[in-house]
Amino acid sequence: MGDHLHQFLRSDAKDNRDRILEVAREVFATDGLGVSMREVARRAGVGPATLYRRFPTKKDLVVEAFMDEFGRCREIVRTGFDDADPWRGFCYVLTELSELQSENQGFTEAFLAEYPDVVDVRSHRTEMVGEFADLVRRAKAQGDLRTDFVVADLILFLTANRGLASTPPENRLFAARRFSALMIDAARKSPTHQALPRHLKR
Repeated sequence: MGDHLHQFLRSDAKDNRDRILEVAREVFATDGLGVSMREVARRAGVGPATLYRRFPTKKDLVVEAFMDEFGRCREIVRTGFDDADPWRGFCYVLTELSELQSENQGFTEAFLAEYPDVVDVRSHRTEMVGEFADLVRRAKAQGDLRTDFVVADLILFLTANRGLASTPPENRLFAARRFSALMIDAARKSPTHQALPRHLKR
């Protein structure tokens, strides 16, 4: 009985933590980082004591929420990278990143503006970009991805995807899926495609 109770308490604590972080990401994305800890606790349905026990300071909560968000990005890229079918993995990455970004518009930018030196974002991004670059190479070799697609096009895609912030919240997920479908179709190799503009060195 003791072991079962201990396991239940651990599971309940994890559920509370996950719920707090999910709410924190949503609240910080929509209302900014100035939202109070008490407001986060209220929206998460937990008491302030529970919130402070897991996250003693506001900074602790914001950093953990960001790392959780970044971890989801890394997991998306890793899942696509591990797919035996590189084109399917490529499509998965674009679709899932678009949907994830549409959920929490503005949170990453707000975090980096407020805490620019807390997390070594560059090293994390370097690893993700490396995996995505290999996925791009394999999808091209497979013959499904247009040969003039470059890794920087993913950044272009995500930058454009941020424009979904102006879409009403209830329509963002649909818009993200539609936008990623359009981008995937544009990235698919086709004899009718015009060549993409090339960067010109000055």
